Amino acid sequence: MSRFVPNGKVQQEQMLDVIGAKGFDDLLSPIPDSVLLKGQLDLPAPASELELTSEFKELAAKNCASELVCFRGAGAYDHFVPTAIDNIITRSEFFTAYTPYQAEVSQGTLQAIFEYQTMIARLTGCDAANACMYDGASAVAEAALMAIRATRKKRVLIAGALNPRTIDVIHTYLDNADFEINEVPFGADGLIDLDAASKLAEGGVAALVLQYPNFFGSIEDVQAAAEFIHDQKGLLIVAADPIALGVIEAPGKLGADIVVGEGQPMGVAMSYGGPYVGFMATNAKYIRKMPGRIVGRTEDRAGNPGYVLTLQTREQHIKRAKATSNICSNQALMALANVVYLSLTGEAGFTDVAKQCWHKSHYLHSRLLEINGVTAVFDTPFCREFVVNLPVSAEKAVAAMEEKGFLAGLPIPGLGEGAMMLTATEKRTRDEIDRFVAALEQHIKGAV
Repeated sequence: MSRFVPNGKVQQEQMLDVIGAKGFDDLLSPIPDSVLLKGQLDLPAPASELELTSEFKELAAKNCASELVCFRGAGAYDHFVPTAIDNIITRSEFFTAYTPYQAEVSQGTLQAIFEYQTMIARLTGCDAANACMYDGASAVAEAALMAIRATRKKRVLIAGALNPRTIDVIHTYLDNADFEINEVPFGADGLIDLDAASKLAEGGVAALVLQYPNFFGSIEDVQAAAEFIHDQKGLLIVAADPIALGVIEAPGKLGADIVVGEGQPMGVAMSYGGPYVGFMATNAKYIRKMPGRIVGRTEDRAGNPGYVLTLQTREQHIKRAKATSNICSNQALMALANVVYLSLTGEAGFTDVAKQCWHKSHYLHSRLLEINGVTAVFDTPFCREFVVNLPVSAEKAVAAMEEKGFLAGLPIPGLGEGAMMLTATEKRTRDEIDRFVAALEQHIKGAV
């Protein structure tokens, strides 16, 4: 664990003296008084190292998926993380590496990123991928901006069955600029209503953002969505679950122009929400509109292969007005975890993980429907997540299951008091699923 010791008063005075400032307030003089903070920040009192260590241990203990049998997903999944991943990514060559500007001393990092790009491009069915993004949600928002640049239109349609947290991030990116976001409702089947989208698209739109499978786990018709938005001269952005792509068709092959998503399921621990890693891939036509940077492979004078940063479209490399994004870094270490995971599993192993998630989730779904009063919310094909309606409060059911050693699904109050979304990864066993169903059935009988 690294330690941080802040500068004391004497050191601060020495630093101010060197730059010719009388006090710290002099450094704030360029800031207009109307936006200057008045008073102190609302922060807790200073704590000792012992107190801080204890506090962080308490926070770490809230990673309850490691202590409970997990049936929750909604964007973060309890997958098996091979030990080899941490062993490799914590090597000093990778763990301490910064942006690989100096290619001659960064070949290992550059090659790892190149392999990452290749794997993501193949997984998504696209021509090329960049060197990764911060996380899945910001990748979706960056894709929306990318579509706006490519089409020169300022309105974006987003599916109502998109992860609510992702929708929040899109609004954070776009609301304070001269852009418009229209949310397309989902129908009784939980899938996007393309008729409603057609009406919202009048006047022209830059893109349609679709989740595949969607937030409720249902499998959207990407091809139909692509045909619709292309008729509107817009782009289709698909936020894909990478594990699901092991058993369903790659969106790039179904007409998606930009494919993004969250790489956490591929060898990254849940970690109470991060650090995670976003991926982004697109077709060759739009590659120069993509944010971040791309690593390419070349040869030196002797014909030996080498890796270099090729397309770099951020403001650190080109004129600020021409930059595609102000993203100033990426999650290369987490992307490396993705590379190691995909290398360890291989195509056959990756497909097997996806199949296990599919079959175990469907087994869980069928077992839950055997409980008296439990019904399916949507009667549409799903991949590994699904929503059921309990005859009791979903919130109270979650609390009751936690006491029995299970992290139950996520309550979806917008679909009803008893609505709960669940999933089962390859880690779940038949015994765990059966015990969870039995415990939930017992709770329902006692609560009804």
